[in-house]
Amino acid sequence: MADSPTTKKQATRKKGVKKRSAKSPATKKSGRVRRSEVVAVIDIGAISIRMAVAEIHAGGAVRQLDSLIQPVELGRDSFNQRFLTRGTIEKSVEILRRYRRTLLEYGIESTDRVRVVATSAVREASNRLAFIDRVYVATGLDVEVMDEAEVNRITFMGVMPHLHSAAFEDPRKIVVVEMGGGSTELLVIRGGNVLHSESFRLGALRLQETLRGSRATASARRGLLESHIKRTLMRMADQVRVDGPIHLVALGGDMRFAGHCLLPDWDGVSLTRLDTADLRAFADKVLRMDEDQIVKQYGASFLDAQTLGPALLTYSLLTERFSLDEVYLCEANLRDGLLRDMASGGDWTSEFRDQTIRSARALGRRFDYDESYANSVAELSRRLFTELADEHKLSQRFEVLLYVASLLHEIGLFINVQSNHKHAFYIIRNSELFGLSKSEKNLVGLIARYYRRAFPQPSHEVYRNLNRDDRVAVAKAAALLRLAIALNDTRSGRIREIRCLREEKRLVIVVPDVEDVSLERLAMQKASGLFQEIFGVPVLLRTTSTR
Repeated sequence: MADSPTTKKQATRKKGVKKRSAKSPATKKSGRVRRSEVVAVIDIGAISIRMAVAEIHAGGAVRQLDSLIQPVELGRDSFNQRFLTRGTIEKSVEILRRYRRTLLEYGIESTDRVRVVATSAVREASNRLAFIDRVYVATGLDVEVMDEAEVNRITFMGVMPHLHSAAFEDPRKIVVVEMGGGSTELLVIRGGNVLHSESFRLGALRLQETLRGSRATASARRGLLESHIKRTLMRMADQVRVDGPIHLVALGGDMRFAGHCLLPDWDGVSLTRLDTADLRAFADKVLRMDEDQIVKQYGASFLDAQTLGPALLTYSLLTERFSLDEVYLCEANLRDGLLRDMASGGDWTSEFRDQTIRSARALGRRFDYDESYANSVAELSRRLFTELADEHKLSQRFEVLLYVASLLHEIGLFINVQSNHKHAFYIIRNSELFGLSKSEKNLVGLIARYYRRAFPQPSHEVYRNLNRDDRVAVAKAAALLRLAIALNDTRSGRIREIRCLREEKRLVIVVPDVEDVSLERLAMQKASGLFQEIFGVPVLLRTTSTR
C-alpha cells in the first residue's frame, strides 16, 4: 500500500499474516480476552510515532504482527518552546490517519481495540489539550497523556518477562535504564522487587537540542554533552544506592541499534551481554561522525542518526559511573508493556499489586508508622472490599488503592497529631508510590484524608475537582476504611475474619471466634455514619455467639 509508513531500519511487515474480520474477535470491553483478537498500540513520542499490531490470545499470550514508525518533531517543538506548532500537529494527524487505514487491513475498526499514548513531548506542551482534541476530531483516537509513574509501570510490565527468563544467578540489584527522546526512566530491582522508580528529564533529543546552532568542535560539543549528562547521572547514582555489584539492563532504540551493529548474531529477543569497552568505542566513533555519515555507514534512518550519539554517550558514562565491564541489552519497549497491559484486560497483575504495596510500606517506614496496626487495618479493608463487592461495585483497581490508603492513613502523625488526616493526604500526594499515577495518588490521599472527622465535602477543592465516578469511589472506599479502623479499635489485630450479611435494612458484620466486641461495637457506631450516608443502611456488629 503506497501510504503504509515504514523506515529503512524498521522491521518490515511480516509476510503471510492473515488479515482478520472485524467481527471475528469476541472480547469484553474491560475484561480479559475470551478468544484471540487483534489489537494495536500507538506510542506518540518525542521523535516518532510508532505503532504495534498484535494478536492477543485467551491465555494472555501476545504475538506481534506488525510494527510501524514515522518521524515527527514533537519533541523539538515542545522542548524548545513548550508549544506544538500547527504544522507539527497536522503532520502527526496525517500519520495517525495512515495508521487508521492500516488498522482497517487487520479488521480493527473500533477504537476500543487501540490504545494511544503520548509521553514527555506532548505532556510538556502548553497546548497539549489542543493536540489531543485535534487528533480526536480527525481520527477518532483518544490520546492518553501518560505521566511518569504510568510510564514506569508499563516499562516494568514490558521488561519483567525478560528478567524472569534471564534468571540471574546472583542477588545483585538490577538497574533498568531506558533513554528516550525526552526522558530517561529508571527502575531499581532486587529479587523481583522494585526498590525505586523515577523519571529524569534527560533525553537524547533534549540533549541534541542543547547543541543546536553550536559551532564548537566535536571535542567541545562532546564536553558540553558530558556536563549535562553527568549532572543527571549523579542523581541517578544516589537513587541506585550502590551497595555492591549491579547488573545494568539498557532499553531504548539507540541501544538496540548499537546491539545489532556490535552483536550481529543477537536474535533481538533474548537478554544479551555487551562488553562496555565495545560500547564506549562505538559511542566514540559515532560522536565523531555527522548524521549523514551515520546514515551512510550503518544504514540508520536519519531519525536514528539524530539521537544515536547523545544516547550512546549517556549509556557509556553510566557504565563508567557504576564501574561495569558489561551491560545487558533488551528488546523490551513501551509498546511491549502496553500490549501486555491490554492482554491483562487493564487489570493490575498480582505482581504489580505486590510492588505497589511494597512501595507503600516503604513510604510508611520513612514516616515511622505503626506497621503492625496498619497491616491489620489494610487486611480488614481488603476483606470488607471482597465481602461487600455487590454493594460497592468498585473495580479491582480500587482494592489496591484502598489497601494502600489503609496502610498509610496514619502517616500524618509523623508531622502532628492534630489534623493528621490532612497531613497524610499531603504526604501521599507528594510522595513516590511505584506504579501510581498522580491522579491515583490523589485518590489514595483522599481516601486516607477521610478516615476520620469530616465526610467528603464539595468545599474540599481536590475532591470537588474529581469526576463523578471518582468522587463516589473515594466516598465508598473511605466508608470501608472507617469500618476497618473500627474493627481494629483495640489496635490488637485480634479481629481477622469477618462475614458480611444483609438483614432486612441493615448490614451485619459477623466476627467469629471473638466473644467480646463491645469496644469495637462502640467504635462502629461512631465510624459507620459515612457508610450509612453512602449506602443507605446502618451497620451492626455481631459475634457468632450472639443470639
